[in-house]
Amino acid sequence: MMRIAVDAMGSDSHPGPDVAGAVMAAREFGDKIYLVGDGASIEAELAKENTAGLSLEIVQAAEVVTMRDKPADVVKGKPGSSMHVGVGLVREGEADAFVTAGNTGAALGIAMLRGVGLGRIPGVKRPALGVVFPTKERPFLIDNGANTDCKAEYLRQFGVMGSLYVERVLGVERPRVALISTGEEEGKGNLLVKEAISLLANSDLNYIGNIEPKEFMQGAADVGVTDGFTGNVLMKTAEATAKYMSEAIRSEAKKSPFALLGGLLMRPAFKRIRRQLDPNEVGGALLLGVNGVVVIAHGRSNAYAIKQAIGQARSLAEKDVVGAIRGGISVIGER
Repeated sequence: MMRIAVDAMGSDSHPGPDVAGAVMAAREFGDKIYLVGDGASIEAELAKENTAGLSLEIVQAAEVVTMRDKPADVVKGKPGSSMHVGVGLVREGEADAFVTAGNTGAALGIAMLRGVGLGRIPGVKRPALGVVFPTKERPFLIDNGANTDCKAEYLRQFGVMGSLYVERVLGVERPRVALISTGEEEGKGNLLVKEAISLLANSDLNYIGNIEPKEFMQGAADVGVTDGFTGNVLMKTAEATAKYMSEAIRSEAKKSPFALLGGLLMRPAFKRIRRQLDPNEVGGALLLGVNGVVVIAHGRSNAYAIKQAIGQARSLAEKDVVGAIRGGISVIGER
């Protein structure tokens, strides 16, 4: 049984999806779930659920981090928030992982600050957000938005952390690691990419060179390495494109009886494709490089997405990805 702390005040519609997702996870995985936040609100949501036989515990937190809060103000300015309390449970060893659908910047700041949060793994220059990309091949993108400005050494460490996650959790032996660039040739890309090439090429990673975004989405690499600005734009553009295509197909299918009939016949196939592209299936982004397991889901997450994020968190803890990263980064340091 894993022990997972869930920020019940995280999502845009909290605490409904957060609590319902936690109940789904407790039922599916059999874990102990700490629901962190306003006790009265959480109890009201739990009353709507069948919780018989489930291990759920409310942990009171008096303050809430909103999406409008500035991360710098929250880290030390709201010590009683559900984020602080949830991360604290992991820091004190009372929980194996923390899941939140709240303010990403605030979650990053709280988790990274030593003493208040978890602190960085020794040797890690910058923790990074990694996410399983919502396409059929499910490649892993790192960084997804934690570091908009990067150095080449950061990208090498991102490659190490991403590779260890894919190997340990997704079960891919010797994951293929690539730099996301504007072309396959080593001469392509900005200065950051060009500087990172030699560091990755001379590492123990299974580095296969540069790939373009279209190749990454088609599964040409198991781990796509980039800076947080590029990764975040890539992820959001892909999600928006998938949503637009889905709506466009639905709209066109209603324009004639024949198109409508074809749409009805194709509905099962469209449903499978939509599931492949659905970001709720992914669950959340993984904060790799801190001394503990933290998963950050999207603010618009529904209950199913929260459940999936909890599943990711338990896998990270169960496979000891934090310990693996600690070892992988120490090897780089020794060299």
